[in-house]
Amino acid sequence: MTYTSSTTRPTSAAQTDDGTHRPGGRPAAGDAVTVTTEGMPSWLAPVAEAARGVRPQQLSRFLPPESGAGRQSAVLILFGEGARGPELLLMERAGTLRSHAGQPAFPGGALDPEDGDPATSGPLRAALREAEEETGLDPRGVQIFSVLPRLYIPVSGFVVTPVLGWWRIPSPVRAVDAAETARVFTVPVADLTDPANRVITKHPSGFLGPAFQVENALVWGFTAGLIDRILHFAGWERPWDRTRQVPLDWHA
Repeated sequence: MTYTSSTTRPTSAAQTDDGTHRPGGRPAAGDAVTVTTEGMPSWLAPVAEAARGVRPQQLSRFLPPESGAGRQSAVLILFGEGARGPELLLMERAGTLRSHAGQPAFPGGALDPEDGDPATSGPLRAALREAEEETGLDPRGVQIFSVLPRLYIPVSGFVVTPVLGWWRIPSPVRAVDAAETARVFTVPVADLTDPANRVITKHPSGFLGPAFQVENALVWGFTAGLIDRILHFAGWERPWDRTRQVPLDWHA
């Protein structure tokens, strides 16, 4: 993937040449999307460093089909700083959805034509757009600092680009559409690294994967897998009991 990278003064991805911002704070398809680590807190440096060298195979065994098949999508992995230190923004899908009902996830979704080229900065625009539509956050306060390799979700056929962001200027968040989102919440990184909150989920199909019991939720699947790998490669992971299993039912 190619995009406009910068090591100079961080600017909003929606900022125009005259310094003003587009309505909604999101970049238009023709705008460059600034990706920069400038001005980030020092605690995020290990994440940015890990993202620079990580390979797709180190994040997941499910990689995009060589045929090019799959629906292009993106998720926003947004790091902020709360009352208990570093935290991640998550949302819980509505229990009435046909797929992934009730499952915690990163904000995100499929690319729209307005997002632009899927091979360049389209996923970055999509991640910001979807996050705004789902959680109500102001994308002008989000600083994109890296992009992880594309991954694949076989059950849905999505090719997912994980976009890493720093919540430079926090804004209020909420479940914008109750038909799609049950709640929006943040999870302290300290809770994600706490061994007491870590388990292995076992799907009836036999699939095993890392999970987190945090904020009255079980974070599992694709989202938990990405969090697990980020914690590992950033050097934040603490030893935990991988024999602790939590079963999932067939509706999961």
